[in-house]
Amino acid sequence: MKRGVLIVNTGSPDAPTPDAVRAYLRDFLSDERICPMNPMLWKIILNAFILPKRSVASAAKYRRIWTDAGSPLTHGMAELASGLADTAGDEVVVLSAMSYGSPDIPTALKALHDAGCESLSVLPLYPQSAYSTTGVVEDRVEAALDRMEWTPHVELIGAYGEDAHYHEAIADSVRRAGFGGPKDGLLFAFHSIPMADIRAGDTYGVQARATAQAVAQVLGICEDAWRIGFQCRFDKSRAWLGPFVRESLEELDGRERLFVVAPNFSIDCLETFYDIDIELREAQAAIHPDRPFIYVPCLNASADHVALLSHLLL
Repeated sequence: MKRGVLIVNTGSPDAPTPDAVRAYLRDFLSDERICPMNPMLWKIILNAFILPKRSVASAAKYRRIWTDAGSPLTHGMAELASGLADTAGDEVVVLSAMSYGSPDIPTALKALHDAGCESLSVLPLYPQSAYSTTGVVEDRVEAALDRMEWTPHVELIGAYGEDAHYHEAIADSVRRAGFGGPKDGLLFAFHSIPMADIRAGDTYGVQARATAQAVAQVLGICEDAWRIGFQCRFDKSRAWLGPFVRESLEELDGRERLFVVAPNFSIDCLETFYDIDIELREAQAAIHPDRPFIYVPCLNASADHVALLSHLLL
């Protein structure tokens, strides 16, 4: 029986242009799990005020991190799927897809169907699950399968932030970046989510803190040497999960070198390459111009990441 494996991430525009970014953001921000208010009112605000301004501003950011191969996230996902396929065997078909943008989930599922897959493993690449990430993947896979009238055996692999193999992989990436000096500080940077989701029962914040604690234990560092922070608030009109990364930076003032790792991002993307490695680096330089700032890359398509996902799938 042939098995299909679908690894899924949030998505990226097709090009670093205002038009492409507008199309991507419209899809992303129209999702019912993302929409912050009455959908009809939100549609008006989104199209009249948010998209015209944000598409231009975000396109400028994407141009800073775009590569010859295209979007770092899209290219990284394709490379990871290829690496995973190389280890999976002939009876397993591995594809990547995005919740928003391309390659989309319906297209990938059709390809798996046409390849003769009879069972399906869906792996959202979010070690810490949230309504707005893993929940979206579940929604979109279910809707696409219903439209196709395809009923394979489906296994959705949810949060894996408590897995010891994941903790070791993140800790190893921090060590490879050079962390380990007696005065080194480590900031765990996680994407924030609205507090409304937390109040509705989302356990993302608990998962994030558990991950940071577990990785710090693997690294053998004391509590004074690390902090956790959250970033990427979409707007300031709502309460968001904190503390925020810039606040957490201040608590690591006594450290001679600052290392920043983003454990809930599997592949480097705008939120890591721009928000951390450019914006946060500049923010730290304004406070501590002489302190080294070392960004720890995501696991990306590394052998460690392939091994981790193979372990999860098995």
